[in-house]
Parts: sequence; C-alpha cells; structure tokens
Amino acid sequence: MPVPSSGPALAVSAVIVDYHMHLRNPAEEVEHTLEAVERFLETAAERGVDEIGFAEHVYYFRQTFEVWDLQYQTERCVYDLDAYCDVVLDAKQRGLPVKLGLEVDYVGARQQRLAELIAGYPWDYLLGSVHWIDGLAVDQEPGLWAEHSVEDVWRRYVGAVSELAGSGAVDVLAHADLAKIFRRLPEPAVLAELHDELAEAAARAGVAVEISTAGLHKPVGELYPDPALLRACVQRGVPITIASDAHVPALVGRDFDQALALAREAGCETVTVFDGRKGRQEPLD
Repeated sequence: MPVPSSGPALAVSAVIVDYHMHLRNPAEEVEHTLEAVERFLETAAERGVDEIGFAEHVYYFRQTFEVWDLQYQTERCVYDLDAYCDVVLDAKQRGLPVKLGLEVDYVGARQQRLAELIAGYPWDYLLGSVHWIDGLAVDQEPGLWAEHSVEDVWRRYVGAVSELAGSGAVDVLAHADLAKIFRRLPEPAVLAELHDELAEAAARAGVAVEISTAGLHKPVGELYPDPALLRACVQRGVPITIASDAHVPALVGRDFDQALALAREAGCETVTVFDGRKGRQEPLD
C-alpha cells in the first residue's frame, strides 16, 4: 500500500486524535493555561487533527511526590495537579475538542499507591509508560543498559509493560516498545517472542496501544511500535490510539501520514476515542 501524503490522509480520515502531548509553551516550559491549550488546538486544526488529549507526566505533580525517589523526578514534582485538570476541564466546558489525560509511569510495588493518589479526578484516559526499572532508565544512557545485556533489558522492560497493563491503572500503552530507542535489539527469535508476550498482555488487560510518531525523531528513527508488534496486537483485537508526544504546540499531529499508513497496513480500521476512561471505536476512513 502506498504511503499517503500528509494532506490527503488527514482529509479522508473520519476521526484523527492526538492523545499524547504535554501542555507547554513554545519554549517547552510548563504552562497550564487556556492560552496554552489554544496554541495546541491551532496546530491541530491546521493538520486535520479532530481531537487532542493532554497527558502530562505524573511525576510533575506534587500530589504524587511520595512515590518518587529519583532526582530527575523529584526536581520536577512541583506543579499542582488540580490546576492542570482545571485548565483542561475549562477548555472542555467551552466546547473545545480536548480530553484530560495523564502519563502514568511504571513504579512497580508502588503502582497501587500511585493509582490511589490520582483517583477521583475525571480522567478521560491514562497512558501507561515504562521509563525506569529499579531506578535505572530505559530511554537514557547509561541507565539500565550499563547493568544488563540487551536481551535482559528487553525482558525486564516487556515484563514491566505487561505488569503495568495488567494493573488496571492505565488505558493505553504509550510507546510500547520504547526499549528499541537506541536500536539495540535482541535476537530476532527473542524479539518475536517478546512482541507476542506484550501483545498478549495488552489483549488480556483490554488496553489500547499507541502508534507514536515520536520514535521517528529518536535514535531509532522509526515509529513506535514496530510493525510486527502492531500486527501482533491487531491480530489479538487490541485497539489503537495515535500520538505525537508533542512537548510544544508545533509538534501536534507531526508525521501522522506515516502513523496512519502503519495503522492501515497492520489492519487497523478504527481508532479509540476516550471519554471517562471508556473507549469507543471510530473509523479511520
């Protein structure tokens, strides 16, 4: 199937969402204001994105401070979760096409406590991410890579993603194969096994998997997830969302022609639209 150009692909699709972005100003400074929301919506309208969702990193909010122990997390844990939610909810009440989300990190034994701390807020969806395992980063160097072999990193990573999916704490797996970020892959047979394990975990948990264009701009230079992983998910009935992981307004909907092409090639016919942590399927075409 030929890859469509960005204009026609967005024009003919029935519903296009961008459900992974961080509410910042053009200088990438955190700005939880209605004006900041409107900047993201302007770019969305220009690129044919019908609905956007904000999913700030959970460790940015002081209401969750007790969960974090890494300096990277604690030095950022200074913002007010209520203020963030109020801004997005205000935009929704004004009829703007936005959804309220949060990017929830894997924290192992503290996952239930984290879920308790963010309960009671009217989330439309919660993204699940694995960035650290036992205090070591997956997507930063040297991180986990200095302590374990490539295969061990992947097995630990997929185990953590599967655990997070099954926790009931998230609705979507964000950049589900983030471990490929530095182009370090286990042997093909092992990778295929881990793709199946991850896809089975997502299907069993009833969570969606995100197609993210962010990987195109990382060392790996390709979409998340790998086509083989996405096919494994689709074969098991796992639904999808689409995401840019935009940290500034200009990146909303970036490279969505490629994300949509991957979705269609994998057999996806619908995209998940969330309300109140419940998803419904809307056609891509």
